[in-house]
Amino acid sequence: MAKCDICGRGAFFGNQVSHSHRRSNKVWHANVQRIAVKTAGGSKKIHVCTRCMRSGKVERA
Repeated sequence: MAKCDICGRGAFFGNQVSHSHRRSNKVWHANVQRIAVKTAGGSKKIHVCTRCMRSGKVERA
């Protein structure tokens, strides 16, 4: 699972609790996408979460 190169968001872990209160492991994945971003030397592809894309922390190439 990729992590966001801007904010570091990635997968996080917890318990899935059933109605009878039995617990099993669960993973939530952040919506991380590989997009082309403008940089000083041109453009390059990095992993960015959709929250960073929405907030304008990166500019698409």
